[in-house]
Amino acid sequence: MNTTTNPEIIDEIKNLISHSVNEDNFENPDFQMMHRAIIKKYFDAKKVSINYKEATVDMKLPVGNKQYTNITFECQHLGRFLKSCIKKDEKSLFFYQNILSQFNVISAA
Repeated sequence: MNTTTNPEIIDEIKNLISHSVNEDNFENPDFQMMHRAIIKKYFDAKKVSINYKEATVDMKLPVGNKQYTNITFECQHLGRFLKSCIKKDEKSLFFYQNILSQFNVISAA
């Protein structure tokens, strides 16, 4: 039985983001995949890539029916940006819970 509440899921995913953006963790492919997944989910983007050294994010954003445009922007504070991409709707919460389970983050209720 899952006793994790919505605020706990949000807190735990934000904690995981904070942990994942430490310089020691930038090389971790699992964290890199998580960062891209959060951005893809929030923007409904495709082909998200993050250049950690240059502090840029590149992605394809939807602009119409099966049409995408490339966008690149500077992101000096990746952790803040990723946390701003967190949604609180039920579908997103399920997505974050799956991420947390992949990283074996257990939230005590």
